[in-house]
Amino acid sequence: MAYSQEVENMCSVHQGVHHGAAPIPEEAKWVQAKEVKDISGFTHGVGWCAPQQGACKLSLNVKEGVIQEALVETIGCSGMTHSAAMASEILPGLTVMEALNTDLVCDAINTAMRELFLQIVYGRSQSAFSEDGLVIGAGLEDLGKGNRSQVGTMYGTLAKGPRYLEMTDGYVTDLALDENDEIIGYKFVNFGKMMDFIKAGDDANTALEKASGSYGRVQDAVKFIDPRKD
Repeated sequence: MAYSQEVENMCSVHQGVHHGAAPIPEEAKWVQAKEVKDISGFTHGVGWCAPQQGACKLSLNVKEGVIQEALVETIGCSGMTHSAAMASEILPGLTVMEALNTDLVCDAINTAMRELFLQIVYGRSQSAFSEDGLVIGAGLEDLGKGNRSQVGTMYGTLAKGPRYLEMTDGYVTDLALDENDEIIGYKFVNFGKMMDFIKAGDDANTALEKASGSYGRVQDAVKFIDPRKD
């Protein structure tokens, strides 16, 4: 190792007491993390691309420094869905350090990886105080019925008011309005459940009926409108 002449000319002064890295909470243990293999935990966070036209929610389950499970959810950019497909193949099996320095194709996914890395190495994981952490497969719990992302899509204009398009319940088919044309409920179709019914043998119309539901004071509605057309 090369030293400058100024350093070479200095006298030696011994360092005082040093207790090492501050311990961080990991899966109900306090760990002095010194190497990548010391890192374990389940965490998730959000990243965004440079023009901020899309976002990624990334969930990782890390055991002894290695990513065992990855859930990649994206919104706002059509190309990002294909990048997410690649990232789901790339991430499992990498260490968190490798993943941080791997091109995950999309800016938003790369940014999400950076944010998750910071969380997990500082002990801010969701499993910090869970004994033995979370099982592999816990990432699927972030999804709704039928393993579909829980998405909220709403639109509104000053001239025409709000339109509910997608709820956690599912795809909104009708908005229920009262006598003042205010929203008091909605009807929806849960596509995850619908596909499960079809895969179980139901015809499309039967599956659609079984997967349909409503929320709010639908029975009191004066009229219904299609939020995508009316």
